Amino acid sequence: MLALLGPNGAGKTTLVRILTTLLRPDSGRARVAGYDVVANAGRLRTVIGLAGQYAAVDELLTGRENLELVGLWYHLDKHEYRRRAQEVLERFSLIDAGGRLVKTYSGGMRRRLDIGASLIALPPVLFLDEPTTGLDPRTRNEVWQFIEELVAAGTTVLLTTQYMEEAEHLAHQAHRHHRAPDQGGQGLLRRRARRVQPSRGRLVDQPQPDRGPDHERARDGDRAA
Repeated sequence: MLALLGPNGAGKTTLVRILTTLLRPDSGRARVAGYDVVANAGRLRTVIGLAGQYAAVDELLTGRENLELVGLWYHLDKHEYRRRAQEVLERFSLIDAGGRLVKTYSGGMRRRLDIGASLIALPPVLFLDEPTTGLDPRTRNEVWQFIEELVAAGTTVLLTTQYMEEAEHLAHQAHRHHRAPDQGGQGLLRRRARRVQPSRGRLVDQPQPDRGPDHERARDGDRAA
């Protein structure tokens, strides 16, 4: 589990869109699960799942129909996508609501359905973009439990969040993102790497290398200047 932690506008969603092939990068290269996000975009899409910042479900379909539609997009046969839809409804406690139109769902139910839809293809890598934003504490805890179960079952998860508590609770490793001031007409994304200690559930700064007294004297000189 890797968490990207940062405020609104830090570029978390933009990064997720690039890594999931929804946005072409202006420069540089990125690989996910061994696939280049530009050169191998088609193959990459077959091994990833995405639950975006807002639940992407069709309100005019039932919960079950939404899940089965995703299975069709992945070219699963009828028996298989129906079986997987049933499994998702059971796993996310939506069996009783599976036959209801999604427009009757609560916000928490829609979020669970959206995350469940991203699992229909059984992806080894899952992207969750702020999955708990706007949820009440009880529903948020339920989503946390689902995510922990996914990771325990072997799914690699990249989670974006605005909440330090969420990163501390869920992630094995976290990166903190900040947007730097514009330089040369382009907004640059500054990344400060931090590591989670799972045994203590907190974030700690990565140790800096010891550069010796000469480096310290040079740095003090720069401050005096």
